[in-house]
Amino acid sequence: MTLYKYFILLVVWMIGASAQTIHANYDVSYGILGKIGVAKAVLEIKGKRYSIDIKLSATGLAKLLSRGRTEHHSSKGHIKNGIMISDSYKVVKSHAKTRMEKVYIFDHRKKTVSKDFKKFKKGKQTRHEKGLLNFYSRNDLLTLYFNLDNLIKEKTKPHNYIFKTVGAERQKGKVTVHIPAKKDLPHYYETLGKGDYWYATAIIHQKIFSSHEGRLMLSIGDDGITNKAILKDVIFFGDIQAIRRP
Repeated sequence: MTLYKYFILLVVWMIGASAQTIHANYDVSYGILGKIGVAKAVLEIKGKRYSIDIKLSATGLAKLLSRGRTEHHSSKGHIKNGIMISDSYKVVKSHAKTRMEKVYIFDHRKKTVSKDFKKFKKGKQTRHEKGLLNFYSRNDLLTLYFNLDNLIKEKTKPHNYIFKTVGAERQKGKVTVHIPAKKDLPHYYETLGKGDYWYATAIIHQKIFSSHEGRLMLSIGDDGITNKAILKDVIFFGDIQAIRRP
């Protein structure tokens, strides 16, 4: 999983279920390298339909080293009992002269998810694969995190929640969300700041850089919007962190 995919995990925790339109912008920095990217997210709710759109781009030295890396994630679907249910999820990544597209289509009646993968080099298609995932979920990588404020009711009671999510195939869709015990909160305060937040750690069950499981610490406001997120101790340069702009 690339550094830039972590832009997604750093910014998707930011929704109040009653909102009709939410705009949120984040600056992403990496230890002594400083700012490495920006993320812009928009959620729109119209009646019983929703759309989520997140655009990510590298900046500064990271832009040079990644050859202008950008990512665009979008999810569309419907809302039932206050929960967003994905009908389609699309990921487009590009850098230099390479472009990759993944499109997921959900069939909730058959409980299947299809994946259409395409890769392009200098505008010409070099790879095309289609098939069904070996697991089913109503959530994609975006809706899972946008739904968590509703899915996790007891935000101060220590517990590990396990969710399946489309877009995390390498770990068979598994994402764990840990709510810390009271005795562990001082560590969260020191790392993320103390305020009117609830705290959690999203555990991605895959080795990322020097992080064995990819543990992402989060501080989330009462309105469901993340204030700060940190992936701890990455390689030699420190933490990757995302801070919401005022």
